[in-house]
Amino acid sequence: MGNLLYLIAVVLIILWAIGYLSYNAGGLIHILLVIAVIAIILRIIQGRRIL
Repeated sequence: MGNLLYLIAVVLIILWAIGYLSYNAGGLIHILLVIAVIAIILRIIQGRRIL
């Protein structure tokens, strides 16, 4: 479950970066970024390594 959470966070950050550069997705990309950051913070709080 932890690896899946980290994978989702990485994918969302990559999608955000692509959307931020293309300006096509607007606010949706920023919502995805927030979700990815929350996933990473939850992983850190759980005491697991990030990488």
